[in-house]
Amino acid sequence: MSNMFRSLSVRDYRIWFFGALVSNIGAWMQATTQSWVVLTELTETNAAAVGTTMALQFGPQLLLVPFSGAVADRFDRRRVLLVTQSLLMLLAAGLGVLLITGQAELWHLYGFALALGVVNAFDTTARQAFVSDLVGLGQTSNAVALNSASFNSARLIGPAVAGVLIAVIGSGWVFIINAVSFVAVLGALLMIRTRRSAPPESARESQWRQLSAGFRYVRGRHDLLVIFVMVFLVGAFSMNFPVISSTMSLEFGRGASDYGLLSSVLAIGSLAGALLSARRPSARMRIVIVSVGGIGVMSLIAAVMPTFWSFAVTLVFFGFAISTMLTTANGFVQTTAEPAVRGRVLALYMAILMGGTPIGAPLVGAAADVLGPRSTLFISAAAGLLAFAVGLTWLFSERRLRFHRDGLQLRETHRGRPGLDDDPGAQLETLTAPISVLRRSSTPVMGAGESAPQEGSSTSATGAISINDLTEDSDGGDGPTPRGRNSPEDDADGNGRASGRRPSV
Repeated sequence: MSNMFRSLSVRDYRIWFFGALVSNIGAWMQATTQSWVVLTELTETNAAAVGTTMALQFGPQLLLVPFSGAVADRFDRRRVLLVTQSLLMLLAAGLGVLLITGQAELWHLYGFALALGVVNAFDTTARQAFVSDLVGLGQTSNAVALNSASFNSARLIGPAVAGVLIAVIGSGWVFIINAVSFVAVLGALLMIRTRRSAPPESARESQWRQLSAGFRYVRGRHDLLVIFVMVFLVGAFSMNFPVISSTMSLEFGRGASDYGLLSSVLAIGSLAGALLSARRPSARMRIVIVSVGGIGVMSLIAAVMPTFWSFAVTLVFFGFAISTMLTTANGFVQTTAEPAVRGRVLALYMAILMGGTPIGAPLVGAAADVLGPRSTLFISAAAGLLAFAVGLTWLFSERRLRFHRDGLQLRETHRGRPGLDDDPGAQLETLTAPISVLRRSSTPVMGAGESAPQEGSSTSATGAISINDLTEDSDGGDGPTPRGRNSPEDDADGNGRASGRRPSV
């Protein structure tokens, strides 16, 4: 149990965790209310309008990636978060006033969603990278999982409370309550002592050159590209829960309180997935692949459930699969990306995760209007199973995953350390890190059980990386490998040995 919550031993992370928990509850109350207002108060159950609202809210994540990643890398993330959280508080208060006074119209919701998306484009990237500032890379995977647990604990409470409050005091007051909840996270940011060191001289390079370094790094990391493809498919077509849950509530003849209840039921599984991810010593690629397959299967089962309560039960497992996928993918990206480009890689990850929504949400909403609410779940199933096929193909093609029968036992091998070929007894390396990291003939075998590469004590938070520091990988296997100040071959001990540890599958 203590291993699960080990990041809470860090004072600054503990303050951030509890402050964010309070704010997340308010954010889930607002998200639930926003979709319900669009569907039932400002339109005549128009699911396409809900999808359009989601597209406007998440579209800026993709369009602003050149700027959000650069801001996360070049400025103090704590100060960035103070600005973005303050703006989010003002937006919630403004829309709340419009709803309370009866002045809100659909275009106001569209404008609010767009403004929310612009601010969140910077807030989300800075928040994700801020975790490693607080706990260090060694505990980042655990801290990311606990962040997800906090997020889903809030999801367990917020939507259910919102459903009751909409019926009792009105939707506008829910937005006002959310605005007040930002006081907790702003207070936590002011109490945190962690200060990020100034970015290096290379940060003065042009923004375009810095962004190009991030793109080139991701292009050379085939494992990250596979994760990005899977995350895009699921984010675009499976994670449209405001559309799915609101239309399915109406399908079963339920109201606002039951709509909020569905979100809370989903959160039960999501919380369980996040806590189990926190127990794992590292973020493992195979868990991402299996969980996207689970999303496809559970979507298919949910689509054929005949009653409200049987549908609600399937959402527990649906939430578990989504939470496991998101938590593990996020931890994988953070713990295996070079520190010098981590902010930009995270910005690309969040852009792909959220940027798929402007494509998928309107299509899913239109499908709900034309084909019925259950069609949204069939679309989700197709996306999840396709993502699973992409990941499985990568395991068998690039990692050369093979199974060997030895009597009644089944063993596996994969492409790992050089010279081991297909010998099951000699396979010591696993599938997490790029082959360019695993194939280091001058380095000892990494210790077991944790993600790599790890940054050494000589490195701090994410900084800039020069374009000139990107050189081609010597074996030609996985593309460019950074060989600047944070190269795994040139880590903290100064002896050409990696201070990182062996990645797990």
